[in-house]
Amino acid sequence: MKDMLHQVEPLIPALRRYARALLREQAAADDLVQDCLEKVITYWDSRRSNDDTRSWVFAILHNLAVTALRRRAGGLGTHVALEDVDEALMASRATQEDALRHRDLMNALDALPADQRSILLLVSVEDMSYADAARVLDIPIGTVMSRLSRAREKLLRIMETGAAGAATKSALRRVK
Repeated sequence: MKDMLHQVEPLIPALRRYARALLREQAAADDLVQDCLEKVITYWDSRRSNDDTRSWVFAILHNLAVTALRRRAGGLGTHVALEDVDEALMASRATQEDALRHRDLMNALDALPADQRSILLLVSVEDMSYADAARVLDIPIGTVMSRLSRAREKLLRIMETGAAGAATKSALRRVK
């Protein structure tokens, strides 16, 4: 038990970051990490001892996220009455250059295909090796490298052209 705690506890902040980047919703991401940690505890003794703990835990989180995203895509979401929402959650910060860059980056990440976004987040944000990312996503290492290359190129192209924001802006109409 102490061995598990010693190996898994330092991973929790990275798991939360990855979950939030995938789901883009704090509460859902925290629930996902909780579900992941429950599975880690449940299956700790049945894991292969030669497996890298970090890769194993991230693979569990990734698979749970894919399931959650599929479930979310198939449904309409939950309805929350306006009066039940905390006003602090509806407030937005003043628009500043850093906030704009952050928004543009998040929009550009959203514009990437899910497989490219996952690779980019695991390698660039979570600092995983190509081999670890390949184990997490259960794909060959060559696929990791090609997807990462395409993801970086596409992200740069989107950031330079602003193509991600163009899809979210409404078209202006001319009224005579």
